[in-house]
Amino acid sequence: MTVLKYCGNRSLQDVQRVAKSQADYIGFVFAESKRKVEPENVRRWLSGIEIGEKKIVGVFVHPTIVSVASVVEHVPLSIIQCHGMETMQTVKQLKETFQLPVWKVIHHAPEAWTYMRAWKGIADGFVIDSGRKGAWGGTGISFDWSVVPYYMEEATRQGVPCFIAGGITPNNVEQLLVYKPFGIDISSGIEENEHKSEQKIKQIEQKVKIC
Repeated sequence: MTVLKYCGNRSLQDVQRVAKSQADYIGFVFAESKRKVEPENVRRWLSGIEIGEKKIVGVFVHPTIVSVASVVEHVPLSIIQCHGMETMQTVKQLKETFQLPVWKVIHHAPEAWTYMRAWKGIADGFVIDSGRKGAWGGTGISFDWSVVPYYMEEATRQGVPCFIAGGITPNNVEQLLVYKPFGIDISSGIEENEHKSEQKIKQIEQKVKIC
């Protein structure tokens, strides 16, 4: 079954709802964004909630060792996700310093899966997102999913997970599932009035289960 990551959690209520979901990963944004959260708040939310075997993903844009350390001090991250134009050297340093897997976001563009090849042995996973000028993610915009198999093929060749993000909702997720993504990464698509929606989460999970 397709692996699920619910990202951009920004309140205790969001965390409570995602904790009860079938998500495999729960994501928090620590970069400038309307979904940015403070590490101290995340620690407080998680302290009273049982998340089971869900892994915690911290999303950063152009992180430094210091900025990630300030998060790890409070939040038990399982994975660091780099969402900007980070260099390979930066990713290597993060892996060495924190001894954590690092996922690299690739912004979809013509034949961007060829860019993935350069990250072989460096990135521990990929998230393919739609690119838009002035925004690193969370735009709610999808890309042409017919190319998803190319990304999956390259990720399989490297032996790492690959998630598809950008504009995925209960209304269109079935169109994406046709292309058999390893995982899907959803943020705005499971929100209503800027909060994670139990109803939309259930709708997504029902469709993922069927496919």
